[in-house]
Amino acid sequence: MSTSTPSRTAPHPLRPGLRPNLRPSLRRGSRPSARRLRPGADVVVPLVAAGILATVYTVLALRQHEMLMTSGYDLGIFVQEVRSYALGHLPVSTLKGPGFQLLGDHFSPAVAVLAPFYRLFPCAQTLLVAQALLLALGVMPLTAWAHRCCGIWTAIAVAVVYGLSWELAEAVGFDFHEVALAVPLLAWSLSALGQDRLTAAVWYAVPLVLVKEDLGLTVAVIGALVAWRGNRILGAAAALGGVTATLVETFVVIPAYNASGTNPYSGQISIGAGPWHQLAGVLGSEPKLSTLFLLVAPTAFLALRSPLCLVAVPTLTWRFLADNPAYWGTGYHYSAVLAPVAVAAMVDALSRRPPGARWLPCSVAVAVTVVLVGSHPLSRLWQPSLWEESPRVAAAHRLLARIPDDATVSASNWLAPQLTSRDDVSLFAGTDLDRPRPEWIVVDTGSPLTFPIGPAEQIRALDAARRDGYRLLAEDQGVYLLRAAP
Repeated sequence: MSTSTPSRTAPHPLRPGLRPNLRPSLRRGSRPSARRLRPGADVVVPLVAAGILATVYTVLALRQHEMLMTSGYDLGIFVQEVRSYALGHLPVSTLKGPGFQLLGDHFSPAVAVLAPFYRLFPCAQTLLVAQALLLALGVMPLTAWAHRCCGIWTAIAVAVVYGLSWELAEAVGFDFHEVALAVPLLAWSLSALGQDRLTAAVWYAVPLVLVKEDLGLTVAVIGALVAWRGNRILGAAAALGGVTATLVETFVVIPAYNASGTNPYSGQISIGAGPWHQLAGVLGSEPKLSTLFLLVAPTAFLALRSPLCLVAVPTLTWRFLADNPAYWGTGYHYSAVLAPVAVAAMVDALSRRPPGARWLPCSVAVAVTVVLVGSHPLSRLWQPSLWEESPRVAAAHRLLARIPDDATVSASNWLAPQLTSRDDVSLFAGTDLDRPRPEWIVVDTGSPLTFPIGPAEQIRALDAARRDGYRLLAEDQGVYLLRAAP
């Protein structure tokens, strides 16, 4: 009777103390990589997927902007931030307030990398296209990894699950945000970590501390996984550096630039209650449970079978501890950084399955992802409102064209990003008469969504402006254009 010895070719890709002696494509549960047979073949799917996704994301983002579906909060603010960097000074946003220092709001100096592109193309659309490209880039390392270890069909499934994910769709559907820079960095970092390229994993993760102040904790978790995998010195350094960066940025840098001397968001986090109370708060919250479920369901729950899913813990923790309900659910851009985490964890789990055990979870993952498309912003692509210009939108564009460049303008939220690349724009909130007197006021009272004041308050504020000497130049489809009297 023959005896068998334990296989040395299939260690857990993240288990400490075990290092594979073969390429990842030859681990148990996978077949030889197509790259071995045809050099460069595993690049085709990533490139094609990235190109398709970049096109889809760009079309959606630009059409939304044209249809006045972008806002001052937040696209206009980021345009003012990038414009500041392009002009060579620290970021300021008059939409947030007169002379408001944005480094006193969030620590995101990485946004400055977009300044050279903005100088070439000084418009809000530059940021929207940049975001589309950045989010699409994240598909490349994930699908390349899947192709090497599992084959082309798994790579295609991974491209679909990532590219049509609700996390990225919500980000594309809501203006521009700095987290777009974090998505490809996380995708490359976790792909490297899953393939035992520990140094590369850390180097891709380190720039995250410049994207947003909370992402230092994400770097710390990646560092801990690197240390657990075997490179203790590098992993510990990354973990310590990530935690230190978050602490310094949150409690030193941001308060230093904020006029009040505090971090405006630190008060939203409640950590006074015990862990059991916090757990009960999650289990008793439908939005939080839905977010958790929708994070792993499109991966056929495979993400839960990989240690890489731990990288999502810092982001989920601060969101669920916050007292702001907007952080709990699936809306807005807050989950964008979780998409590469969930998909990387899925690929890691698939890489350790035999070929015959991959097709079912991949099919389920693709099916769930496709079904969810109908409930998130990518579904706007086949809705008439994205393609048919309404009379209100046409009227708004006509009136906005009457405002000259380099003017001071008080604009309502949905009109502000149309002007921030060429004018000094503040937010029309009914209190603008307390600020330096803007030359122009333009307000869309016909928008179904108004911020920060409702339609009735907007009308009252417009009446107050007319009493204060502003002259009504035009009103069309609920859009008002006023100019200060000479």
